[in-house]
Amino acid sequence: MVITSRASRTTGLMFVSTLLSFLLLQCTAVDSEDTPSTEPVLTEAKIERIADFQSRFIPTRNIDVWLPPGYDPEKRYAVLYMHDGQMLFDSTQTWNKQEWGVDEVAGDLITRKKVQPFIVVGVWNVSNRRHSEYFPQKPFDSLPQAYQDSLMGKSRRDAGNPLFTSSVCSDDYLKFLVFALKPHIDKTYPTKQGPENTFVAGSSMGGLISMYALCEYPDVFGGAACMSTHWPGIFETENNPIPAAFQNYLRDNLPVPGKHKIYFDYGTATLDSLYEPFQLQVDSVMRGRGYTEQFWETRKFPGANHSERSWRKRLHIPFRFLFGK
Repeated sequence: MVITSRASRTTGLMFVSTLLSFLLLQCTAVDSEDTPSTEPVLTEAKIERIADFQSRFIPTRNIDVWLPPGYDPEKRYAVLYMHDGQMLFDSTQTWNKQEWGVDEVAGDLITRKKVQPFIVVGVWNVSNRRHSEYFPQKPFDSLPQAYQDSLMGKSRRDAGNPLFTSSVCSDDYLKFLVFALKPHIDKTYPTKQGPENTFVAGSSMGGLISMYALCEYPDVFGGAACMSTHWPGIFETENNPIPAAFQNYLRDNLPVPGKHKIYFDYGTATLDSLYEPFQLQVDSVMRGRGYTEQFWETRKFPGANHSERSWRKRLHIPFRFLFGK
């Protein structure tokens, strides 16, 4: 294990947390500002922390760059941009003591030559802006104004926790990825160029923003892994126009099939139990747009819940779908 940093570590508070795992369909927002701010502890891997990365688009945040086994700066690598970066590598430093295990899963696949070697760029979320940054903006703007206004208050399930703490700003978040972070990564690391070598992934709200990134910047991202995609957008399904807004957006904005890959999945327990009917509707949109199994995959995982442990168990599947040889 080698851990290095390309920027000095701050002594102030680092923004941390992610959308929580949900039990029995209960959702409460938790601010994890007491999470330790040291670099993740990795096994047989190397990570470089870009502390407090700044841009003109969104507030400062940490970026963790995972380098694959056998990393050689003289070679070039595909890149995967992942959301909720503080949840990817080290469960000892996450609010819920869970992690995606990206280093173990990706490292194993690369070592066994099941996938091409790739770099993972973990973009930390800012807890109180997560919903605003990850909610796809154009579908949101298509909602009736009165409904938009109603969402800018408190979470209806738990009035003590704001769902949106600022206006929806996912377009700025994507500009940050495309026009600030990606150029820095391409300048600093030996990356392969082109959408066929650049991918994006996330879960829940991170699944939504990954889908949105692929549609908004198809010349930048060649594929997206959207795990447990939070199609309701909020935590209510009755009289909820949001899933239809997402479907209409996809009909109009999916990349032309044949070059871009997109992966969806969902479980059947806790929050994931809400997703199947909406995912089936999205699948119908995918078929209608001409996507076939070579470039699109949707998987159901009976019994799987909405948690990092569940995503870790099946992470090898989207990794092989995106990076398989």
